[in-house]
Amino acid sequence: MTCRRPCATSRTRYVVGALVAGLLAMSSFACTGEGTTTTDSFTVGLLLPSRVVPRWENADKPLIEQRVKQLCPHCTVTYANADDDPTAQRQQTIAMITKGVRVLILGATDNRALRSTVQEAHNAGVPVVAYDRLADGPVSGYVSFDGVKVGTLQGRALLEAMHAPAEDGTTIVMMNGDPTSSNAALYKRGALSVLRGKVRIGRSYDTPGWSTDNANANMSAAVSALGPGRIDGVLAANDAIAAGVISALKTAHVRSLPPVTGQDADLEAVRRIVNGEQSMTVYKSFRAEAEAAVAMALALGRGERLNTIATTTTDSPTTRRIPSVLLSPVAVTTANIKQTLVEDGVYTVAQICTPRLRAACAKAGLTP
Repeated sequence: MTCRRPCATSRTRYVVGALVAGLLAMSSFACTGEGTTTTDSFTVGLLLPSRVVPRWENADKPLIEQRVKQLCPHCTVTYANADDDPTAQRQQTIAMITKGVRVLILGATDNRALRSTVQEAHNAGVPVVAYDRLADGPVSGYVSFDGVKVGTLQGRALLEAMHAPAEDGTTIVMMNGDPTSSNAALYKRGALSVLRGKVRIGRSYDTPGWSTDNANANMSAAVSALGPGRIDGVLAANDAIAAGVISALKTAHVRSLPPVTGQDADLEAVRRIVNGEQSMTVYKSFRAEAEAAVAMALALGRGERLNTIATTTTDSPTTRRIPSVLLSPVAVTTANIKQTLVEDGVYTVAQICTPRLRAACAKAGLTP
């Protein structure tokens, strides 16, 4: 499923499709051992971290709810969004435990801040599946994407968009993710493994809450410090950050926007890519991630082991050998939007190609 370069790949849809199909079969088997649903009746608690990044409400929540209902029709999902507040998420988690959820799927706002909460869930006999972000504490399972590979894809794409190998003096700005997120450090590590020694990092910022507004303010500061014409590229950790970066560059009247990376394949980011404002994004199959998380949650809710579901193990600062599923991300540019996002059913051409983008879409081969 890995695409090491932001190039067109007709194999992507088959690889992603096969992965999802495998998870479908695996999670169905985990329910009964026979690939059918059961009459079990228990509650799955779903805790997601934010509304700032569109994926949580628009993709993850409905996909998880639908899959639970499909595999366990008599099970219910109780949901809470923390709005980037670790204290609120702790309260939401404790409330769910008190109300008797049997298992939790947790997208942590802050992996360290939730450690004691995860411990309380464990003490109460409620297993926790860490979702997308590895929380500290005794989590029972972990589902995410290879974070280092995400950063590697971003770094390589940025170098290619700047026509790497870069010459001495090529300057970039690094707009990293939320420092409280364990994933942000992985993305940064992957990007630096590619960029270090090939470019000069003029400025580097963390982005609390993955906030577009924070990214905009930081990018404005970078432009003031370095000059509007002296930034050759921006390593933006995700699409919300990229939106703030691009807005700041436009406000500073940068005539020719430098390459800007992203992640999450947000619809607006895909439109920016088509329009030539953002150079790439990273596509992570939220469906595959949701399928794996539900498979783990239902198995744990029934007291089953995860050895038939997990494909690897992961160590956290507090817990070793956590049963894990780590999926592979894919770099997306104008060259392979159709072969990835459209053919995988994430978006239709009509959704991407608004009237003002018709000419750009036609140039990119995005036609109905």
